Amino acid sequence: MSSDILFRILFWILFAAMLAMRFYFMAQVRRSGERLMPDREAVNREGAVFFLIRFVGFFALIGLLVAYAVYPPWMAALSFRIPDWLRWIGFVLALAGFVLGFWAQIELGKEWSAQLQLTREHRIITSGPYARMRHPIYSALALWGIGVALLTAHWIFAAFAALACSVFVFRVPREERMMIDKFGDEYREYMKRTGRVLPKL
Repeated sequence: MSSDILFRILFWILFAAMLAMRFYFMAQVRRSGERLMPDREAVNREGAVFFLIRFVGFFALIGLLVAYAVYPPWMAALSFRIPDWLRWIGFVLALAGFVLGFWAQIELGKEWSAQLQLTREHRIITSGPYARMRHPIYSALALWGIGVALLTAHWIFAAFAALACSVFVFRVPREERMMIDKFGDEYREYMKRTGRVLPKL
C-alpha cells in the first residue's frame, strides 16, 4: 500500500469519527428537548453574513468531500508535496483535535449548541478543558483542520481550515458577549482565570 493511500484512509477514519461524534451529541441535545436549529435571535447575534458563510461552508464541505473521494484530475492538481513525517504530524494533530473536542463536548453535555444560543437552564461549565480555556471546541476544530490539511497535503483543505479559523476569530467575541449578557460578573470572573482558545496556566 502506498503512503498516499494510507493517508487517505486515515483521513476518512478521522472524518467518520468526527461526524459520529457530532451526530451523537446532536442527538443528546435533541433528547434533552433543546433547540438544534437557530432562532432569529441566534442569527442576529452571529450576524447574517457569518451565518451565511457557515451555511454555505457546510455545503461546500460536502462537495469538497465528494471531490476528494472521486479525486478528479483538477483535485489531484491541487495537492502539494510534503514529507511523510509531516503528514504523520498532521494525523497526530487531527487526532488530538478530535480527542479535545470529544472531551469538551462530554463536559458541555446538553449545554452545547452549534448556534449562538443558550439552553433554557444554561450554566457556565468550568470543568475539564473549560477549567483552563473558554473555547476548547474551537481550539479542537482548529487543530483538526490544520492536521487534516497536513495529512491530506491538499490546498483545498488548507484553505478550508484557514476559513474556519477566521470565522472562529469573529464568532468568539460574539459568543462571549452573549455569555456576559446572561451571566454578567460571574462570566467576567471566569474570563479572568481562563484563556480564550489556549489554556491559561
